[in-house]
Amino acid sequence: MQNKITELFDIAYPIVQAGMIWASGWRLAAAVSKAGGLGIIGSGSMYPDVLREHLQKCKQATNKPFGVNVPMLYPDLEEIMDILVEEEVKIVFTSAGNPKVWTSFLKERGIIVVHVVSSVKFALKAQEAGVDAVVAEGFEAGGHNGRDETTTLTLIPAVREKIRIPLIAAGGIATGRAMLAAMVLGADGVQVGSRFVASHEASSHPLFKDMVVQAGEGATHLTLKELAPVRLLKNKFYQDVQQAYASGATVDELKDLLGRARAKRGMFEGDLEEGELEIGQVAALIHDIKPAAQIIADMLTEFETAKAEVQNL
Repeated sequence: MQNKITELFDIAYPIVQAGMIWASGWRLAAAVSKAGGLGIIGSGSMYPDVLREHLQKCKQATNKPFGVNVPMLYPDLEEIMDILVEEEVKIVFTSAGNPKVWTSFLKERGIIVVHVVSSVKFALKAQEAGVDAVVAEGFEAGGHNGRDETTTLTLIPAVREKIRIPLIAAGGIATGRAMLAAMVLGADGVQVGSRFVASHEASSHPLFKDMVVQAGEGATHLTLKELAPVRLLKNKFYQDVQQAYASGATVDELKDLLGRARAKRGMFEGDLEEGELEIGQVAALIHDIKPAAQIIADMLTEFETAKAEVQNL
């Protein structure tokens, strides 16, 4: 299944594992890369020395290409970029910031740069900044999300219409059928997050994985738009947020409620009541926890089956 994305990253299949905080450490990235996709280490939940450790372990675990996701609003950014160069990382996904700031720095050092966007406007800015590809992420996605609430079904063809560089679709993609749909809409590949949270190799807490599998339709909601929009499972913390809104909470009061390390508490430490549990709407279609390689194999089988069904229409 060779196309622009597989050629860009030198991988077998146009499937990218999202760089998710507290879920995508070296074990998951290595497993996805060994299975023919592009594994991504999520640096957003890592101190610089922890990131270096994950990079080194991932290189020991696989000789296949893998990348690192870097949210550009996090602290220690200069140190993180220096580590990426020192550890000879070949692929960097940037997000949550202006791609102009670091794209030239990375590309001058031979690094492939991909930027995550939630709108046509930001896709064009990323292309202008010189990135090699963009990830267009729809409103369905878990974690931090776009403010415009544009769904993947609308976003992908809208971005495809305006940009020349390769396009990766994200948001609500956990199956081969969704992968086929995204590519019909104009994507060259897909980025998958929530489905890989429910994998054996994900570093997220087993209790969080179980809750993802048990989630049904309507179990998530995008909230905290005054701070940074985030899609959450509806637990006690989420209900506390809703009560704060009903009481007319100010931005500062919302910040106090969120506090620090709330996401780590939920997704990594397994506090299902007081923790922040980030996951996409597609959790409703995830019914089991299995190896990352099996997730990719199942997606590819379903992709080919769905493709044949469409051709027979």
